[in-house]
Amino acid sequence: MRGSDERTGELFSYVDLEARVRADHPLRAIREIVNMALEQLQPDFAVLYSKMGRPSIAPEKLLRAMLCQAFYSIRSERQLMDRLEFDLLFRWFVGLGIDDPVWDHSVFSKNRDRLLDGDIAAKLLSAVLSQSRVKRLLSSDHFSVDGTLVEAWASTKSFIPKDGTDGPAGGGGRNEQADFHGQKRSNETHMSTTDPDARLYRKGAGKEARLCFIGHGLMENRSGLLVDACLTPANGHAERVAALVMIERHGDRPHRITLGADKAYDTQDFVNELRSMGVTPHVAQNTNGRRSAIDARTTRHRGYGMSQRIRKRIEETFGWIKTIAGQDKTVYRGLDRVGFAFTFAAAAYNLVRLPKLLAAPP
Repeated sequence: MRGSDERTGELFSYVDLEARVRADHPLRAIREIVNMALEQLQPDFAVLYSKMGRPSIAPEKLLRAMLCQAFYSIRSERQLMDRLEFDLLFRWFVGLGIDDPVWDHSVFSKNRDRLLDGDIAAKLLSAVLSQSRVKRLLSSDHFSVDGTLVEAWASTKSFIPKDGTDGPAGGGGRNEQADFHGQKRSNETHMSTTDPDARLYRKGAGKEARLCFIGHGLMENRSGLLVDACLTPANGHAERVAALVMIERHGDRPHRITLGADKAYDTQDFVNELRSMGVTPHVAQNTNGRRSAIDARTTRHRGYGMSQRIRKRIEETFGWIKTIAGQDKTVYRGLDRVGFAFTFAAAAYNLVRLPKLLAAPP
């Protein structure tokens, strides 16, 4: 049964949480945006929860607590609950009264699958961006796309042959010795026993191969906000395929739009597909021993150079998601759970940016 989002305890306490948070605190503007977004998600929450049984922790409180975890770089739900126990700012933002007990950290594990089934992370991202005062900040014509590696919660020692042969020579113990020098390992023949969805991937020549996923983001170019995010298994085609899927969801316009991207997207198939969708490919030219798919039809225009400058701002979004929100190395296993965390971190990034953007003069 779904719990209530009402705050209790005001009648029995001399501490007024509302008065303890200064009027110009950035979390005030963020909480207002979050509450409006959560109000839009009420029908989705109603579907996810049964009408019978004991009341659960309200999903609104869970999501606000998870946002605090992303904002303040808290590494685990256990540490988040410890912080919520004594931090009045956290209690105010989440919606707990001064005398309300905090819940056990295992509540997040029990409710994550429910939120995952409802695709709540992606819906929260959309609900934030659909608000009228946020919409005016967004560009509907010019976008940028890129991908970033998210290291899996799995050791390379767990990457063993699928047929179970030639595993690491055991020396005993949980962290036994393993020497893979001279062995050929690939995703076709090997699989991680810790996280089967993770793939061995090397970012470039001379780089170390790691078990990871690829997170993708679509940024609008006016304010630098993420309008879409997803996560896929790591492979050489994932970035371009994800880019086409995301821009298709946002490219239904009566006029042409532009999509900026780096050299990794400079392939004939990708460029042709964009043009067939009515999207102008502002892709950086890759002339390293090959012929670029981008010609003078595109590069001669002034807008191409502008897109090439602005597209680099998407690295700022990935930097925040990976360093502040803790998605550089995920603590979850499985494509769905890691993808939920990545998309939720993208929504948190937008919320951090929005108070300053909304306060700026039009």
